[in-house]
Amino acid sequence: MKIRTCAVAGMFYPRDPHHLEQLLEKLFHGRETGLDAKGIVSPHAGYPYSGEVAASAYSAIPATFSGTFIVIGPSHRGYQTCISQVAWETPLGIIDVDPELGSAIDLETDEISHRDEHSLEVQMPFIKYRFPRARILPVLMGDQELVAAEVLAVKVLDAVRQTKRDDIRFVASSDFSHYVPIAAARENDGYAIEALTSLDVPEFYRRIARRRVSACGYGPIAAVCRLCQEQGARTGRLIRYATSGDITGDPDVVGYAAIAVM
Repeated sequence: MKIRTCAVAGMFYPRDPHHLEQLLEKLFHGRETGLDAKGIVSPHAGYPYSGEVAASAYSAIPATFSGTFIVIGPSHRGYQTCISQVAWETPLGIIDVDPELGSAIDLETDEISHRDEHSLEVQMPFIKYRFPRARILPVLMGDQELVAAEVLAVKVLDAVRQTKRDDIRFVASSDFSHYVPIAAARENDGYAIEALTSLDVPEFYRRIARRRVSACGYGPIAAVCRLCQEQGARTGRLIRYATSGDITGDPDVVGYAAIAVM
């Protein structure tokens, strides 16, 4: 059985399964939102920095969900948009992919591009812990321009319709401002996120450009918003915002947001 093995366990999150399970239990404790989001935005930094925000995002989806997560993350190494069609390893066990959905989508399969990318891997222990019966379709996104995001959304939606799936949730993996003063991060990230409350994706792109917001996964966010809109979503809700400076005390920070798309 071919699997995508852990690349950043022991760095971004604990490698030891007992330690990881205890940490995730702590991160999820008291975070139930009562929401049933069609999609979420979740950060992908180390768990000490962004874990509480990520747990808040996943708490917007009922723990009883047992369908397929289409997880879209940015390629930090410049690879082209592609999918993975092998099972993914986590310290808590294997997460199976959805082979039918993967076969239906008009995207190249490239396991090498996925091998060392953390933007998707960091999401997997959250999924395995909270949704133990769920499957995944990992999508690595290269070109993040608006047109590319819209094309990706169309391809994913076509595959969902072709397989007649109604048990799908979408995850956009993204951090927001990178290494800027905390006041600027909070102001500029908030300015960009505000456009997502009405799922106005073109305005989101305009605001990112206007304030030069260094969000690394704006393309996945746009694609997920488009996909959720096609499934009836009308709003995005900011559940939690934090920065790395809340933990480190450093003046220059990375911003993290948990957003539910409903």
